[in-house]
Amino acid sequence: MGTVHAKSLDPLPMHGRDLSVNPDDLVEAPETEQEAKQEILENKDVVVQHVNIQGLGRTKEDLLGYEISDVFHAKNLIDVMKKSHIARQKLLRLGIFKEVEVLIDTSEGTDALPNGLDVTFEVTEVKRLTGSYNTMVGNNEGSMVLGLKLPNMFGRAEKLTFQFSYGTKETSYGLSFFKPQNTNTVVTATLNFPLGWTNHTLKWEGVWRELGCLARSASFAVREESGHSLKSALSHTVSVDSRNSAIFPSRGALLRLNQELAGYTGGDASFLKEDFELQLNRRLFWDSVLSASLWGGMLYPLGGQPSCIADRFYLGGPTSVRGFGMYSIGPQSEGDYLGGEAYWAGGLHLYTPLPFRPGKGGFGDLFRTHFFLNAGNLCNLNYGEGPRAHLQKLAECIRWSYGAGIVLRLGNIARLELNYCVPMGVQSGDRICDGVQFGAGIRFL
Repeated sequence: MGTVHAKSLDPLPMHGRDLSVNPDDLVEAPETEQEAKQEILENKDVVVQHVNIQGLGRTKEDLLGYEISDVFHAKNLIDVMKKSHIARQKLLRLGIFKEVEVLIDTSEGTDALPNGLDVTFEVTEVKRLTGSYNTMVGNNEGSMVLGLKLPNMFGRAEKLTFQFSYGTKETSYGLSFFKPQNTNTVVTATLNFPLGWTNHTLKWEGVWRELGCLARSASFAVREESGHSLKSALSHTVSVDSRNSAIFPSRGALLRLNQELAGYTGGDASFLKEDFELQLNRRLFWDSVLSASLWGGMLYPLGGQPSCIADRFYLGGPTSVRGFGMYSIGPQSEGDYLGGEAYWAGGLHLYTPLPFRPGKGGFGDLFRTHFFLNAGNLCNLNYGEGPRAHLQKLAECIRWSYGAGIVLRLGNIARLELNYCVPMGVQSGDRICDGVQFGAGIRFL
């Protein structure tokens, strides 16, 4: 456990390795004197004026606001120490800090109160890239496992893990991406079944959500939606997939339709949400493949309620309209992107083998050169207007981009892209990535 320093309001020095108070850790004194000092610590009213975090590099401050917010609610010194201890454990559980130290001191400055305290968390971030190597031996087989981990990729505790296993009987790849969601509790029930040449998924999802708004720069549009909400939704997905590969298809097509209805099985979110995905692939000359994709969706608020920021569509980034920042297309307020109730996105892609075909028939077949043209738009609609007005609005202010790059297939579950992007049709407030852009995921436009 990290070192904790505390400075009491009365001349009672404390210095220990635990935030909880144990009489044995205090200066030696008769039992009655220790009890008196304990009572002073418990009954002395204090106010936590400032909570500071030192040592941040790539970590975003708004991620940590929820973890340390309870420290402000402490009423006495012991309570401050206990809540600081809990906050420290929460910070460590994020998996993005190697060490977390806590310093509690009296407030200083012109705004300092006589009973004011400042709490400082001194953190040391983990490395950007870590690796592992191990071997496993089983019944008549063995394997070598290599692992790469990118913790805290984008500064909000995201984690990308890649694992390669080479064995005497099989070789496998694994890729996982994890992003924590503060205080969200999810309960789901899913049923999958085939019907003819289609696959169906029926799902019920109950989600208790909390939108925290602890960053000082958060816009009023975000602040007014902060707080708890409960979503209970039924969804149905039907798909037809004739592709020969989910990652690098050379032929076949995919059609996926999804409908989600919330509000009729409880909760305070009420809407109908529909979206689709279409992909066509055709092999050309010299093992090149032409691929066309189209996404779209609409969200209909029900019961006279406005849509929630957590339920809207978002667009932009290396997995959708390349050349733009992640989720940075569409309505915004004071720099915060709010999502939209309708969107469309299309892409035309040309995949070819690497020049001169290095590693043909082996490792080189995991790579493709990639030329792309993407376009899309995201907005809110006035449902009192007709379909023609909706289409007209979706056709306004189209963002588009083009570029080229290299794609790496990770097994048959995910892929990595490194592209040079040229964004076009940029609107005021859009965040662009003009130049090299990296993307990782399992679903790309």
